[in-house]
Amino acid sequence: MATPAPPLKPDPRLFNEDLAPAPERKWGTYSVFALWMSDTHAISNYAFASSLFVLGLPAWEVFLALLAGITIVYWLMNRMGHAGHRTGVPYPVLARASWGVYGANIPALLRAVMAVAWYGIQTWLASTAVVLLAIQVAPGLDAYHHNSFLGLSTLGWVSFMFMWGLQALLLTRGMEFIRKVQDFATGPVVWLVVLALAVYLVVKAGGDISLTRSLTGLSGAEQAHQSLIAVSLTVATFLTLVLNYADFARFTPDHRSYRRGNLIGLPVNFTAFAVVAVLVTAGTISVFGEAIYDPVKVIQKIDNPVVTVVGALSFIVATIGINVVANFVSPAYDFANLAPKYLNFKRGGLITAVLAVLVLPWKLYSSALVIQYFLGALGAFLGPLVAILLVDYYFVRRGRIDVDALFAADAAGAYHYRRGYNPKALAAFVPSAVLAAVIALVPAFDAVAPFSWVFGMGVAGGLYCAVSRRGRMVGSPIPDEIIPSQVRKVPGGAAPVAGQVRVTATEGS
Repeated sequence: MATPAPPLKPDPRLFNEDLAPAPERKWGTYSVFALWMSDTHAISNYAFASSLFVLGLPAWEVFLALLAGITIVYWLMNRMGHAGHRTGVPYPVLARASWGVYGANIPALLRAVMAVAWYGIQTWLASTAVVLLAIQVAPGLDAYHHNSFLGLSTLGWVSFMFMWGLQALLLTRGMEFIRKVQDFATGPVVWLVVLALAVYLVVKAGGDISLTRSLTGLSGAEQAHQSLIAVSLTVATFLTLVLNYADFARFTPDHRSYRRGNLIGLPVNFTAFAVVAVLVTAGTISVFGEAIYDPVKVIQKIDNPVVTVVGALSFIVATIGINVVANFVSPAYDFANLAPKYLNFKRGGLITAVLAVLVLPWKLYSSALVIQYFLGALGAFLGPLVAILLVDYYFVRRGRIDVDALFAADAAGAYHYRRGYNPKALAAFVPSAVLAAVIALVPAFDAVAPFSWVFGMGVAGGLYCAVSRRGRMVGSPIPDEIIPSQVRKVPGGAAPVAGQVRVTATEGS
């Protein structure tokens, strides 16, 4: 009888417990749905849907465009979810298959830089709600809101650091704690407040709300053009999460959990939230005589202390929710991937939080030049990054990933390539990213700028297919079962051993 092979010992330069395949899988359908509630119930998504209505699209066209865009997102999430669920590893580790065990730091850091900037911006936006709440509760605090140090007043700094500390305290508790917070707090709370706003304004308007006319009289051709832009921008907004969706899908007990959670949370919930946002905006026209698509300003217009307090608290909760999903989890893993021996998920999260202060996010957000050229250029890179990961998983490998080899740094490793970098990924990424950035940023391409990710994704996918054709696994069906792995560390720091994934279905799964 043959002696079984000894357990694989992963390289400490590539491995820690947080980057290893998920030991437990508790994210059922409801947890995935709550994940999307936390992300989609953001002030930015509310304002985006409302602004389309104010721009002149009839409400039904707004809903149709957003539904089309989010359906594309849903399809992409399911594709990336399949890879995350089967491998059980986070995004930067999954990227090692296509980029190399060290090359994966390139897409990981690009994602992390964008997340840090938006983590700071979202934290600052939430702190403005804290300022509003503080002055409402204690009007005397307004005296501390008229000076300036590095662009913020004393009250602004206190509010910002309060939000910063609250988030750091909550978010560095680990993924399981994050799941519980979003399940019962960040998602449902905002729904209740926005629904209450919609009911109040519809009643106040006496039902005098039109969802079929254009506010600005846009022609049919221009309506079609703006609808296509809305579809594209909806997809572009979610490409960050498509890229790192493995960070969440790795914790699902079966394929049905993330697929059903995505269905309820994206096409259904996102579109329903857009409907309510447009209803509120339409109601402001009848009640206040102007279209207001910023929910904070709607609450200020109502001018009721109770409404102000409840609204401010809900927006604070909403910001924590979107920061968890879009701007914290990914860079926490991305920074941990840089030096796994020294950085884990918690330390990576703390680095994210500290950098989010140092970038002075209110200055980033107030500069149209920075938003357009810095964050805009980074955003143009997302399409190529998504294309390379998906083409590698579905077209080149047909779902065959050696999870243990993702943690092997020796030259004989399956994903070592050339000194840990895959030149094929670079060859596909660089020209496609440059093309997407040029289309996104050069004024001559303004007409197609909203579609830059389409060009970047198409070119990157095509190039990666072409340069990887020789190594393609032809005719193999893509398997669904979880890939077994031996690189799972036992408690107490002992050597990694072969182990079973503990699958625990939560409510709704």
